[in-house]
Amino acid sequence: MISYPSRHCTVELQALPSRIGQVRRIVSAQLRYWRLDPLIDRAALGVTELLSNVHRHARPDKSCTVELEFEPDRLTVSVHDHDPRLPVPADDADPADATPLATCGRGLAMVAAVSESWGARPDGDNGKVVWFTLPATPGRPAPAPCPAPEHQPAPVPVETVATVRASITAGAVATAGSVATTVAASAGTATAPRAPVPAAASATSTAAGGGGPR
Repeated sequence: MISYPSRHCTVELQALPSRIGQVRRIVSAQLRYWRLDPLIDRAALGVTELLSNVHRHARPDKSCTVELEFEPDRLTVSVHDHDPRLPVPADDADPADATPLATCGRGLAMVAAVSESWGARPDGDNGKVVWFTLPATPGRPAPAPCPAPEHQPAPVPVETVATVRASITAGAVATAGSVATTVAASAGTATAPRAPVPAAASATSTAAGGGGPR
């Protein structure tokens, strides 16, 4: 059985609108580091709702701590603040406030919708913790794709191979004959070298010409 050690991440902040956006990015980056990418959207939405509740309702101040706890089979996200009053879900609130157009009171319903479980508990005498869980399975490396089967060319019939070989042989013979004919023709038209004149013939010609004018 593969086991993963518990891991924690905590962020202290003032629950102000500008800081809530920063915490969303921190939570997303931490889950990505833990390879819990499928949980990023739900965890970011849940923590945004909890921090928005702190911003709207917590007293005497808006300071709080966000904690992420990664256990072998679940991720727990919790928000600690200094207001001891436990939150009241919209279904249990004053019916006058739970109208279809209500702009608040829906945060816990949203948390319940995206999470596996959620709850709230006192934290000492001067605070509380609101939490929710998500089922967590660390990501595994993507399996290597199966190699594509190698293309096997269809066998060539023996008759075709013989025909191709015969064609190649005939072409080679014809080409060789053409080259030989061309070479022979070129040799027949070449200019023959001039034969040297015998020495005796040269002397006779000189003597015959000796009777010229003096």
